[in-house]
Formats: sequence, C-alpha cells, structure tokens
Amino acid sequence: MSAHSHEIEEGLSFLPRFDANGLVTVVATDVASGDVLMVAHMNDEALRKTIATGEAWYFSRSRKALWQKGETSGQTQRVVEMRTDCDQDAVWIRVEQIGAACHTGRRSCFYRKVEGEGGGAKLVFTDAERLFDPDTVYKR
Repeated sequence: MSAHSHEIEEGLSFLPRFDANGLVTVVATDVASGDVLMVAHMNDEALRKTIATGEAWYFSRSRKALWQKGETSGQTQRVVEMRTDCDQDAVWIRVEQIGAACHTGRRSCFYRKVEGEGGGAKLVFTDAERLFDPDTVYKR
C-alpha cells in the first residue's frame, strides 16, 4: 500500500477521488428510515457547497449544471451526516428529506422492484405513490 493510498484509506483527510468527468457518486438515504432515496453525482463545487451549507447540492450530468436539491420543487434535503467509502470515490449522505426525493414526485427514486419472470425480469411498482405532480412542478 502506497503512502497516498494509506492516507486515503486510513487517514483523516477528506480526499475525494473524482472520476474522469470530475464527479463522485453520491447515495442519499433518509436519516429516519434508512431508505435509499436517490443516487446522484457531485462535482467539487457541489461537494463544497453541500459541506458549507448543510443542504444537498448535485451536478446534473444531462444538463451539465450545478443544482440545489429542491430549488425548483421545494423538496429539499438537509444533510445530517456525510460519509465517504474506503477509497473515497463514493459519498453517502444521510438526509432529512422534505417531501419527495425523486423528480417523478415519489418519495424515493427506487419505486420499482425487479422480479424474475420466465428466465427474464420485470419491474413491479412498490411504494410508488406520488407526493407531487411533476408536470405541474416542472412546468412540462
């Protein structure tokens, strides 16, 4: 183990390892229930803003833009705790979710489960109630 990898895995310095696109994967879970709410990405600026404000900021790969969770929908995330994995290439935030985490209007982005069927797989809705109408909120 090199001195650098020892510092990343055992040290007390936060040294996030961004991918080739300058992003780190973030998993957001509900602090009260433990439910996985969403998986998204942060660039350096989003990570710094999240740490500084205590509110979740992300980087949209499709829009190539920084965004604060809830800036359009009002469905915010207050960060209660942030952790990084052993090699610091993923971040886990435990959040207090206000309303829905998913842009589809659902509490979590994980509202379908995968079930085996005849050698293949199908999706089944679970916990799929909408908390808001995305067409109204996002003016589509």
